[in-house]
Amino acid sequence: MSSTAQQQVDLVVRTIAQTAVDNEKYFGDLDAVVGDGDFGYSLARGFENVLEGWDDVDRSDIGTFLKKIGMVITARIGGTSGPIWGTAFMRAGMTAGATDSLTGDQVVAMLRAAIEGIKARGQSDVGDKTLLDVLVPVTDRLEAEVTAGIDPAHVLAALAETAREAAEATADMVAKRGRASYTGERSRGSVDAGAMGVAVIIGRINEAWQTEGAS
Repeated sequence: MSSTAQQQVDLVVRTIAQTAVDNEKYFGDLDAVVGDGDFGYSLARGFENVLEGWDDVDRSDIGTFLKKIGMVITARIGGTSGPIWGTAFMRAGMTAGATDSLTGDQVVAMLRAAIEGIKARGQSDVGDKTLLDVLVPVTDRLEAEVTAGIDPAHVLAALAETAREAAEATADMVAKRGRASYTGERSRGSVDAGAMGVAVIIGRINEAWQTEGAS
């Protein structure tokens, strides 16, 4: 993997992991409103393992790196989060393949593959009040920005805005998947923990990119 590509992919994945660890309580509190409250704990424990073994992850190419991260997550995160997040990373890695660079179109394709993997694994779709309600509009926005030729720094700022708006919009939805679905209409009025988790992560990636990514 080229130095620049490796540094940028590392930055994104490490930011995801650190954000999950830093927001353990916040994500758990969000999940406790109508869920079982273990989302923050599960995500933090899994990504702690990613950070602990960070220097040992195979970086021979981007696809291999992402698939290895997905394997660690699947093995270490409990509940439904492990298979869902692990599948996302592994599908993205499979789509990236043995490459040492990434275009905007490739990133869109990787996210589309991750989304399809999450849908299949979680038997869910947009509108079910899950992280898909953020990932899909964010990916749609990314595709539009890439097509328009916008530079990465401005794209990430736009994605962070879209993610936050989409996460907040889940408060108007009724949960159809996971423990929250058992509460029916009572799930309306609070944001989905997974959706907000993704929004917070994308916001942190945007912040990190402004200071480190471009360099």
